[in-house]
Amino acid sequence: MNPIAIFWPMVAHFALVAAIYVLLGWRRRLAVTRDGAKIRQFKVRTEEPSASVTAANNLMNQFELPVLFHVVCLALFVTNGVSFVAVLLAWVFVALRYFHAYIHVTSNNLRIRSLTFAVGFIVLVLMWAWFALHLAGAV
Repeated sequence: MNPIAIFWPMVAHFALVAAIYVLLGWRRRLAVTRDGAKIRQFKVRTEEPSASVTAANNLMNQFELPVLFHVVCLALFVTNGVSFVAVLLAWVFVALRYFHAYIHVTSNNLRIRSLTFAVGFIVLVLMWAWFALHLAGAV
């Protein structure tokens, strides 16, 4: 497997982050221009309109667990540990992040969102386990 394949899921996650930034800007603009929100409401998240605060919260989520994803991808690349399994797990993780973000910024159904987060966390744990096995020479 070509080792640079591990970078494509990282690029896809960046695209998600960029899209959430655009969505956040759009929702904040609409809150002010269409819904009458005041600029001062954006100083403190507790006063921000709910439509934009969910996008802001999702954006913060993209810099929590996914940071560990990017680290393990880079670690796999640097140690020549990129394999079909690693790339597959990376794509599954990113797909779950897209689904989690979609749920978060639309229905915000906590049950589905939490389940999606939990499965993504398990996939990330598997990626780190795969990396550890690679370091130990077991795979």
